Amino acid sequence: MYMLPDFDFNLLPELIAQHALPERSASRLLEVAPNGNLLDRRFSELPSCIEPGDLLVFNDTKVLKARFDGVKSSGGRIEVLIERVTGPRTVLAHIRASKRPMLGSTIRLADAFEVSVGKRSELLYILHFPHDCIKLIDQYGRLPLPPYIKRHLNTYDTSRYQTLFAATPGAVAAPTAGLHFDAPTLAALDARGVRRATLTLHVGAGTFQPVRTDDITQHKMHSEWYHIPPALVESIEATRAAARSVIAVGTTSIRALEAASRDAARNNRELRAVCSETDIFIMPGYQFHIIDRLVTNFHLPKSTLLILVSAFAGVESIRRAYHHAIAQRYRFFSYGDAMLLTRAESVEQPSTGIAAHLPS
Repeated sequence: MYMLPDFDFNLLPELIAQHALPERSASRLLEVAPNGNLLDRRFSELPSCIEPGDLLVFNDTKVLKARFDGVKSSGGRIEVLIERVTGPRTVLAHIRASKRPMLGSTIRLADAFEVSVGKRSELLYILHFPHDCIKLIDQYGRLPLPPYIKRHLNTYDTSRYQTLFAATPGAVAAPTAGLHFDAPTLAALDARGVRRATLTLHVGAGTFQPVRTDDITQHKMHSEWYHIPPALVESIEATRAAARSVIAVGTTSIRALEAASRDAARNNRELRAVCSETDIFIMPGYQFHIIDRLVTNFHLPKSTLLILVSAFAGVESIRRAYHHAIAQRYRFFSYGDAMLLTRAESVEQPSTGIAAHLPS
């Protein structure tokens, strides 16, 4: 069984991308071939790596301006990060304050409007907005950059930390593999005969939650809302019938599809359109049902996302790829470079940890 230290590695701080490149598809792309070869490319070359008739599945979630500064009625300053919109006027939120806000108290957000504090839901608070929360969030909130980006938000981030196909508001973090796709790349994919489809998974702040136990099987994933539309199911069926590949753009797309597929299998039925929530945790030993290839960024050490891609492409394959990426000074995390992975044919057995294979 793999343990958490098997997914650790050392990364120089200067390899953590602090800014997005001006041109989305100018990022680098490390193609990890099925035979183990590592091919250094530019992301703009992606269309040539995909066959006509293959299906790319994108996550069309849109990042909310979910971060607020606020003041309690007592005068104490707080920080609010909205985790999820739960109704027309209600959200679940993280609140950072010197003292917990009381049930029924009010908080003034962005010096613009007041919300009332409802019951706690585990570590989150229910907040009641005076009217349409999506409109208020969009008008007064700030985009929540990941915690490893050590600078202030700027106006460039407002557009650059959204994908071109972002359409459904609800995420508090971007599906970052999608950030590399620009209009010329999408046009090149269309010209090559590559098909495209979308799903929605609203990425929560829990995507940055560390795994706190060495036994990874004991980690509890955060829950996220997702939607598999009928058009996507039809596209997957047509792709399978044509013996072509289904390619997930990002770990969020793979989680939504595999969650839906797993639940369908449990109920002895085929994949179908669904709106649901998932806390699926994909780790080595998982048998993938739908996805053949994956476009993804480089992920944090000891993270659930690194564990997921290791399950998908093989632990040893990911170790070699990360070793290569660090040696070649690829840019890491949300604003960093990308990888193109192919599903491993067999499940690997654990050996020594990633840390033993990667440079300091």
